Amino acid sequence: MLLRDFFIHLSENQLLNSAAKKYGLKLGAQSVVAGTNIEETIASIKELNAHNISCTVDNLGEFVSSKEEATAAKEKILTVIEAIHENGVAAHISLKPSQLGLDIDVDFCYDNLYEIVEKAASYDIFVNFDMEDYGRLQTSFDMVEELSKTFNNVGTVIQSYFYRAKDDIEKFKNYRLRIVKGAYKEPVEVAYQDKLDIDLNFIELIEYHLLNGKFTSIATHDHNIIAHVKRFVADHNIPLDKFEFQMLYGFRTDMQKELAKEGYNFCVYVPFGEDWYGYFMRRLAERPQNLNLVTKQVFTKKTNTFLAVAAGAFVLGRLTKRNK
Repeated sequence: MLLRDFFIHLSENQLLNSAAKKYGLKLGAQSVVAGTNIEETIASIKELNAHNISCTVDNLGEFVSSKEEATAAKEKILTVIEAIHENGVAAHISLKPSQLGLDIDVDFCYDNLYEIVEKAASYDIFVNFDMEDYGRLQTSFDMVEELSKTFNNVGTVIQSYFYRAKDDIEKFKNYRLRIVKGAYKEPVEVAYQDKLDIDLNFIELIEYHLLNGKFTSIATHDHNIIAHVKRFVADHNIPLDKFEFQMLYGFRTDMQKELAKEGYNFCVYVPFGEDWYGYFMRRLAERPQNLNLVTKQVFTKKTNTFLAVAAGAFVLGRLTKRNK
């Protein structure tokens, strides 16, 4: 848990986020980010598509605090949708409501989301609403429900560390859902703290939606869980077109290709942009073992130096809090 808290703390540090944004490519961020612009990202998507792997594209962005920033994020996502359509690639959109103004003005955020979903629907492109921390959860779900009254290309995410996840997955069983463990620091009042409890709930949620849901995206790098899912779908005669495995760009690339070759639907979560730092830290918080799964070139000498500085900042912050 200390290691998990460490990475979550780093993900929330705006100073380190700014430094990483400035020096990201020099630190080796290109191994976990598909590109810093749309052209590079489309090229990465085409390469994955060549291996029969589809993609979900995330325009990275942290600490959005103005309508101008949210509007710029919306325009970037609209441009990505246009690029997906024009290039005919197998890809859809993942987005975070907070990047589009959720913390600024809910109605403003909803208008941005409506424009994005409407544009995507015109090209038959799916839009997945990533879920964030607990404080934003219900409002995000409410907007998904409202948009689904008009559009049928909307889905969302269920996080297995929340106690309410079983109720949520039953409520949203007729939606395309991504099942994840969760990557934010949540209090014991709303979320499981023990890894075993989170993993058990994760498997239970996957099984429920495979049996009862519309379409299930299983987001994991854990080969044991993947093996369990393979056995489960075989034992219950669940068609392969009812689910997909998902992994992050740059993680376990050999396994990604292997699963696709075996005939399973496979989708890679493709982040792009220079604002990669918070995203990457949360992935490490979600599963610290991800450190061993990232391609080796991420960890250059400069990367290790940066992480050492980050670790020092974290420890200093903890000591300062204790002395107050």
